[in-house]
Amino acid sequence: MEYLYNITDHKSSKSSNYARFIFVDISSTMAKKVYNKIKAIIAEEGKSNKELAELLHVSEQTVSRWCTNSRQPSIEMLYEIAKVLRRDVRDFLVPSK
Repeated sequence: MEYLYNITDHKSSKSSNYARFIFVDISSTMAKKVYNKIKAIIAEEGKSNKELAELLHVSEQTVSRWCTNSRQPSIEMLYEIAKVLRRDVRDFLVPSK
């Protein structure tokens, strides 16, 4: 599915503005789902990022990075996360197709 966007340049010093058009294929972005099992399990357990950070002796920023997929915990840390949340480590893995 493609959408046509009109981006008008308002900075033009000329009396008439000109428009630029871009096509964006949103079907590929809409179909792509990003899963974050750590975030989901923290929510299921009723815990906050801060609570998990305190239990693991890491910063809240570190947990936040895991929950936004900007960083991933090491395998050892993943086992620690599973341990403090009393979950099986496999609960945190997303199967690939």
